[in-house]
Amino acid sequence: MKKHFVKTFTTAAVISFLGLSCSPKTEEKVVVAPEPSKYLNAPLVTEIFTADPSAHVFEGKIYIYPSHDVESEVVEDDMGAHFNMTDYHVFSMDKPGGQITDHGKVLDVADVPWAKRQMWAPDAAEKDGKFYLYFPAKDKDDIFRIGVAVADNPAGPFKAEPEAIKGSYSMDPTVFKDEDGSYYLYFGGIWGGQLQQYRNNKHTPVGPGPTDGIPAKNEPSLMPKMAKLSSDMLQMAEAPKDVNILDSLGNPILAGDSVRRFFEAAWMHKYNGKYYFSYSTGDTHNIAYAIGDNPYGPFTYQGVVLNPVQGWTNHHSIVEFEGKWYIFYHDTELTNKTHLRNIKMTELVHNEDGTIQTIEPLRK
Repeated sequence: MKKHFVKTFTTAAVISFLGLSCSPKTEEKVVVAPEPSKYLNAPLVTEIFTADPSAHVFEGKIYIYPSHDVESEVVEDDMGAHFNMTDYHVFSMDKPGGQITDHGKVLDVADVPWAKRQMWAPDAAEKDGKFYLYFPAKDKDDIFRIGVAVADNPAGPFKAEPEAIKGSYSMDPTVFKDEDGSYYLYFGGIWGGQLQQYRNNKHTPVGPGPTDGIPAKNEPSLMPKMAKLSSDMLQMAEAPKDVNILDSLGNPILAGDSVRRFFEAAWMHKYNGKYYFSYSTGDTHNIAYAIGDNPYGPFTYQGVVLNPVQGWTNHHSIVEFEGKWYIFYHDTELTNKTHLRNIKMTELVHNEDGTIQTIEPLRK
């Protein structure tokens, strides 16, 4: 910790300077400089615990739709049972660096007829003046489904549809609006997200472990899913399809390639006519990205957007505001506990060749 010494004149010294008293004296005061933070950014919200921030620009403001982390008595395991969230809050800011407004609880699991527990990472979309909150939760049989709730303004409150989206499964939904007005739903997550329990959109129960049902290391990895949304935004307009993530040679990323393969946290943004599919690699803790020519892909792996944060999970969103791009993410600065996280944001830069500059969230 650096110490700086600052000289200050005493009253006697001032009197002496005026010719009214004795010789000048000085005293030394120790000023302690604060330790530089090891974190690139400070938490946006400190009153409650927040994670998995999905950010959008609605009505000229940035709205953030995160998970709401809570203390839980559930024992921690590799299936994420200790992430036992029960509701959602919405936050907004007029501009980056501006004051954060908490719009309060906008949806509770008790108000979702089909849901039982674990309200995990949500996302939001707007169409024709209506706002739609897409969220995963476990149903009465402890199977993850994806639901949708509707509001008249981006801050909610949201009213849930009585049933989950037909044919939906797994978790981490995100919705992308293309320039032609089409909307696409992306979703999926392995281990606790249960994606490994599905083949050809059919539930095929496997063992209870997080890796039961995962392909062999030399086989193509499980891919995230996507489908175009119906015109009313409440259903999928087609059967879910694989989002194929390929290496530079055009081969599928393999299940054993844990540094690059999809784990969870899908997000889509468009830049200079290209489609950027970004995601978390889970147990290797990167936010990676791949680029394609249309919303369906395939997408070719490019690199890492965000290096590992403090904490086990890494989950993000990417949004443009007034000509600049930003990434929203979370870590565990406030608690250093895996399930009690805090959301953050920082600027994101696209290079001239379309690649993204890798962000280091922790200072060396």
